Amino acid sequence: MSDQSPPPGWTPRDPDTPEEPGQNGPTGRSGQEGKTGRTPKARRPRTGWRRFVPGWRLVLGCLLLFALLLGGALVAGYLLVDIPPANSAAIAQSNVYLYSDGSQLARDGEVNRVNVPLSQIPRTVQEAVLAAEDRDFHSERAVDPKAMLRAAWNTLMGKGKQSGSTITQQYVKNYYLGQEQTVSRKVKEFFIAIKLGREESKNHILEGYLNTSYFGRNAYGIQAAAQAYYGKDVGRLTTAEGAYLATLLNSPSAFDVVAHPQSRARAVARWNYVLDGMVKKGWMSQAERAATRFPEPGKIRPAAGLSGQRGYLVEAVKDYILDHKILDDATLAEGGYRITTTIDKRRQNAFVDAVDEEMVSELEPGTRKADRLVRAGGASIDPATGKVVAMYGGIDYTKQYVNNATRHDYQVASTFKPFVFTSAVENGSRTRDGRRITPNTIYNGDNRRPVVGSSVPFAPENEGRLSYGDITVNTATDLSVNAVYAQMAVDVGTDKVKKTAISLGIPENTPNFVSGPAMALGTMQASVLDMTQAYATLADHGRYTPYTLVEKITKEGDTVKLPDRTPLQVVSREAADTTTSMLVSVVDNGTGTAALAAGHPAAGKTGTAEQDRAAWFAGYTPDLVTVVSMMGQDPDTGTLQPLYGALGENRIGGGGYPARIWAAYTKTALEASEPEDFDLELEPGAAQSPPPPPPADTPEQSPDDEQSPGPPTRPSRPTGGQNNGGQSQGGQSQGQNQGGQNNGGATNQGTDAGTSQGTDQGSTQGADQGTAQGADQGSAQGADAGADAGTTAGPQGLTQGGTTAGRRPLPEFVE
Repeated sequence: MSDQSPPPGWTPRDPDTPEEPGQNGPTGRSGQEGKTGRTPKARRPRTGWRRFVPGWRLVLGCLLLFALLLGGALVAGYLLVDIPPANSAAIAQSNVYLYSDGSQLARDGEVNRVNVPLSQIPRTVQEAVLAAEDRDFHSERAVDPKAMLRAAWNTLMGKGKQSGSTITQQYVKNYYLGQEQTVSRKVKEFFIAIKLGREESKNHILEGYLNTSYFGRNAYGIQAAAQAYYGKDVGRLTTAEGAYLATLLNSPSAFDVVAHPQSRARAVARWNYVLDGMVKKGWMSQAERAATRFPEPGKIRPAAGLSGQRGYLVEAVKDYILDHKILDDATLAEGGYRITTTIDKRRQNAFVDAVDEEMVSELEPGTRKADRLVRAGGASIDPATGKVVAMYGGIDYTKQYVNNATRHDYQVASTFKPFVFTSAVENGSRTRDGRRITPNTIYNGDNRRPVVGSSVPFAPENEGRLSYGDITVNTATDLSVNAVYAQMAVDVGTDKVKKTAISLGIPENTPNFVSGPAMALGTMQASVLDMTQAYATLADHGRYTPYTLVEKITKEGDTVKLPDRTPLQVVSREAADTTTSMLVSVVDNGTGTAALAAGHPAAGKTGTAEQDRAAWFAGYTPDLVTVVSMMGQDPDTGTLQPLYGALGENRIGGGGYPARIWAAYTKTALEASEPEDFDLELEPGAAQSPPPPPPADTPEQSPDDEQSPGPPTRPSRPTGGQNNGGQSQGGQSQGQNQGGQNNGGATNQGTDAGTSQGTDQGSTQGADQGTAQGADQGSAQGADAGADAGTTAGPQGLTQGGTTAGRRPLPEFVE
């Protein structure tokens, strides 16, 4: 039996006595304490927030477990996912476009694809594609997890939708799977790419990618793209042309500089990025890079099934779908979608008929050279719903492929002026001398009157170089007086004017949309559709409803979600309605009287762009908004051209053909509804009598700004066809005949004190001390009635140096 007694120096422990530090037990032995001189410390319990922090052992364990699970998932995915056969996108379907009533509008044609072996594709073209999409393709693996994570992070951080896919992954998506943005598709893409990278060569994958990628213009593959953009086989492409086709892979529709000239700068920048990448990879020398010039692609050759207006409508709907990110390029091109548009078939036909009857039937390009330049565009929106119910894009999509309703290269001219006044009311703006801006506010309307208060010197020229003296804002709107609106824009604040225009619906990125006094004259280049959107906001009492061209999109029974279009009150009702009240006056008494032929109460504004390259009429009734523009463009070079002499007219103004087209269309479009008056709520003071003119020593009426006495000077450009009767200058009456024949005959100018004789069809009686059959009666006989008859009954009395009741200039001088 062993000795159970404790060793010497070991004190037996009493089980009923707690053990103390330094004694025998788990915390230490007295013998050890004697050896080290230290007492082991007890572990302190965690307190506060530390109680919720896992220990390092737990964290390490979780990481190891996650790694094991991830590895197992990867192995399982690799084993379970097989490389499938080619998807249906390799034989993509057509999309069907429908009118709002469900009847077929168009199909977008068969797929254009021709496969070619990699050996037929020039090496520089291959390298351009790699420089654009995947510069490390030959050295990297089939998938790049770091790039995928980086792209996902950038997307989440709001840097735009980005892709971290390699060319192998993109090929898998194009050829084996599809374009749908789902987690399951991305997981399959990941594993198929890994397998494909192990089983196929890089050349095989690159060849497949180049033959399946979508390049726009309905072209699948590099061979079809070479023909669509440059009319040649892929083997004859230059490096510059290959780089442009590589550019298109990033955004096929947006970077087509022919279909979307407004995106040219972005497309060229991307093209430069591709070439710079080739230099960095050593595929191109600096000398070759410096000598390379941007290769202009050829014209679009539309499918025959898209002739007439169908092609314009289909392209406009496609642009809407892509711009609003409803579907992307490749997904839409994959086909199989039924797209119900908002286009009303009856109104669409009415728009085409109006343009044909009022303008196209009058063109004689064989005998009048200027008639070859004439283009027209139009758009019509229901202001209550924002639906685009009709659109006129041009004479024929297969003959003139650029949509005149959506292009952004013509100035909007005086159709911008209502936005200046709307901003004045919205912001409670005042003149330089403190008067609130209303329709009855007096401004000086003299030609070339320097704008006061602007850091940018500006002295705008009125149309026809006419001076009006002191006139109300309402009269300045009727006659589209530049001097008044340039000053008003500065009084309101040009940044505020721009903000208001954007609120109404003008895109912020509109070309030449620059804050400054000249913006009041419409120097920006908004599209016809953009202007229709903005005027629809005015028509709906300041409520902005984003326009839409799409009613519904379905595919195989599934409905595609469309963007939210909740209406928003962007300017006060008083601001919008007071503007409308002045635009009603433009139609009733001003430059837009041709719109009265619609037979419905209407508001509208005319406009003539610089050098008469475009003429506009933007008008609306309470329930329909339509903008019409005539444009001048050389059919051979595509350059913008003046419309002088077109249709036998010396000048084309917005109150002429555009207003007549508007009236003819609106009359038919609204034939089933009774005429409806505007229900307007005006700003205080808008309906009152005009206030007295400001004192002569106010900033607007400083002696330096007054025009010297004398008759207005005619512009140094083609005129004629109308008679300009007398004008009152300081109590003296002088009649002028600045006429000629309406049909372009000889012009006879003469001055006869008190009288003026017209040509051919009547005579003009001069003004006598400011009366002239129009100054006191306010009649419009001296303008619009005489415009068509070749005779003018007299001006409406212009007093140089005082307040005028309003003068109506020659129709050829108004916008």
